[in-house]
Amino acid sequence: MVPPSYREKKNKDGLTPYELFTKEHKDLMTQGEKWMKHTASQCMVVAALIATIVFSAAFTVPGGYDQDNGIPIFHSKATFMVFVVADAISLFASSASILMFLSILTSRYAERDFLESLPKKLMFGLATLFLSIVTMTAAFSVSFFVLYHKGLLWMPILIGAFAVMPVLLYLLLQYGLFFDVFRSIYISRYLFKPKKQVLYYTNPKV
Repeated sequence: MVPPSYREKKNKDGLTPYELFTKEHKDLMTQGEKWMKHTASQCMVVAALIATIVFSAAFTVPGGYDQDNGIPIFHSKATFMVFVVADAISLFASSASILMFLSILTSRYAERDFLESLPKKLMFGLATLFLSIVTMTAAFSVSFFVLYHKGLLWMPILIGAFAVMPVLLYLLLQYGLFFDVFRSIYISRYLFKPKKQVLYYTNPKV
């Protein structure tokens, strides 16, 4: 926190507070860039894998196709429609996640980018990646309801219960990172914009 009257003043080395802060935290910015690129590249691999899986699942629907007209056999079932919608949402969400992580990798990594631009991209990428995982597991679970709806209903229910595990694991493992990014964007800014205004002298006397 620097009084407004000090923002353009220089120290004995001829540096303003902003220039001094940049000089003292140069290594921190380099480490942040390396961490951001590593995180984005790893998450992009996962998103690309999900996109590949759900894209292929869209053309290998449960039950197959009618050989006479080419229409899916279970196209009239409600569970099949849920499968199609969940698979499509997973594809779109994973594609959006790939684009967001790609934009992080190709960012300029200027000082001001670390304030809002990069954290917002990372948060949106993590959110869309989570959405793609949820809808992918939903599509996988619903596909068993389409196939085993007579006499073996216990099987899709059991599989659906176990399918919740990767979703819970993602929440457990990535909650801290997501909350830290959210806090740095939307909560920490109020530390520098307090509700109670502090008055400074225009030219404080020493």
